[in-house]
Amino acid sequence: MQSSSLRELLGIGREPVLRLPEPNVPAHEAGGTTLPVQVHGTTVIAVKYRGGVLNVGDRRATANFAVMYDRAEKVLPIDDYTLLAISGSYARAMEVARYLRHSFKYFERSQLQPMSLDGKLAELARAVAAGVPAALQGIGGFIPILSTFDRDANEGRIFFYDGMGARFESTEYGAAGSGAIQIRGVFDYIVKTRGPFHQMERREALREALLLLDIASELDAATGGWSKVLPLAKTIDAEGIADVPEEELRNLVDEINQMGRR
Repeated sequence: MQSSSLRELLGIGREPVLRLPEPNVPAHEAGGTTLPVQVHGTTVIAVKYRGGVLNVGDRRATANFAVMYDRAEKVLPIDDYTLLAISGSYARAMEVARYLRHSFKYFERSQLQPMSLDGKLAELARAVAAGVPAALQGIGGFIPILSTFDRDANEGRIFFYDGMGARFESTEYGAAGSGAIQIRGVFDYIVKTRGPFHQMERREALREALLLLDIASELDAATGGWSKVLPLAKTIDAEGIADVPEEELRNLVDEINQMGRR
């Protein structure tokens, strides 16, 4: 086989399918076009507690190295017993949240019964998988955590996904976003030293979740702290979804801040 034919077979010297501009090089000099700047949500946490599931998220939304917004809503109610915590592309996540709300309502009205939990999980998996082509081009990727209260099993449940839409169930906790890796070991430390999250009372689980979020904000530049705006926290139990009162959040934040000054 001639060397030129071998080079063609291996793709050596062939122009790439997608050309991305090099860092600090204008797009016209790099031979490509600049991609639109996206707003990204950062760290979200879900933990079980005795009787339900708690979701906590920071409020920072970033675009590259810029803070675009410090009051982002990253824990979204989908129906009466389902919460979606979002990280990654904020626009794509909000689009998927709206789609899921309408999809669940349409199914209930047309079939005269609520969509099953497996059906809800499958719908979210399809929505995540549908964003893969855009994510491969560097835009539109997001990673969700779905929390729900299973009324048949009478327990809270937490599901997380990978970028291709594969679904996994967690027995205790879940985290997604840029600060999730930094606090992975802290989850295990809490479980081994303080006991499983699902055996904790609501206030104790909330305190631990806020502590995890505080650690993430110290180790990850894209995760917002609470010096200006309190984190967002919601619970889901047999009675449905509820917001954690601001006063309770502020008291726990003050308690954690005092720990850091000792």
